[in-house]
Amino acid sequence: MAPSDYYLTARKFWQTVTDRDVHVSESQLQLQLDAQKQLFNIFQAGNFYYIIFNMYKSELDFVDSNITRVLGYAPEEFNIAFLMENIHPEDKPYFLNFEYRVVEFFKALPFEKVIKYKVQYDIRIRNKWNKYQRLLHQAVQLDYDEKNYYRTLSLHTDITHIKPEGVPSFSLIGLDDEPSYYNIQDANVISRSFDLFTKREREILKCIVEGKSSKEIADQLYISLHTVNAHRKNLLSKAAVKTPVELVRMALREGWV
Repeated sequence: MAPSDYYLTARKFWQTVTDRDVHVSESQLQLQLDAQKQLFNIFQAGNFYYIIFNMYKSELDFVDSNITRVLGYAPEEFNIAFLMENIHPEDKPYFLNFEYRVVEFFKALPFEKVIKYKVQYDIRIRNKWNKYQRLLHQAVQLDYDEKNYYRTLSLHTDITHIKPEGVPSFSLIGLDDEPSYYNIQDANVISRSFDLFTKREREILKCIVEGKSSKEIADQLYISLHTVNAHRKNLLSKAAVKTPVELVRMALREGWV
C-alpha cells in the first residue's frame, strides 16, 4: 500500500464519526483542553508533546512546540499525512487497524461513557535525524456531541528507552471504574481484560512508570512508605518479574497503564 493510500484509508475511518465541521473559538478550545487534561490520567515517562486532531478535516488543529524537542520537527511542518508517511513501514498496518478499532469502539459507546475512555497504543516514528523513535500515543475525546466526534486530544510520549523492541500494543483504558481492554490482539474481537491488579496497585504502577520513588508515591497517595513497598512487591509478583525496570517494560508492552 502506498503512503497516500494509508492516509486515504484512515481518513475514511475518521469521517464515519463526523459529518460536519465545527468552529470553536480559541478560548473555548483552551477551556476544553484544560478540562480534558485533568481527565487524561496520563503518565510522562519521557519527553512528550500534545496534538489536537480534527476528525472532519482529518488534519491537526494544534501541534505543541515540544515536538521539536521530541522529534526535531517544527510544529508547522507536522501534519497527519506527514505523520503517517514517517511511521515505520512495519507499524503502518498496526496503525490502520488500531484506528479502525478505535472508531468502531467509540461509535458503539454510550454518549455518557465517552469521557471515561482513553485510547493507547505505540508506534515507531522517524525523527528529523532519520532514526525511529517509539512513541506512546494516548488519546481522549476533546470535542464531541451525541452524534459526532469533532476533535481528539493526543499525547505522544517517547518510550524508546523503555520499549526499544517488540510489536505495537493497543489498549482501551477505562477510567472511573469502567472496564479496560488491555493489549488487544484479535483484530475482530474486543473483550474485557482480566484485571491483574487492584485499583491501588494500578495507581502505584502508574507512579512507578513515571519514575517516582517510594517516598514520592507515598506522599502523593497519602499512604505509608511500608504500604507502598508492600504493593511494589505484589506488583513484581503478579507481573512475574524481578526488577522495577522489567515491570515498567512489561507494563508498556501489555498496555497496563
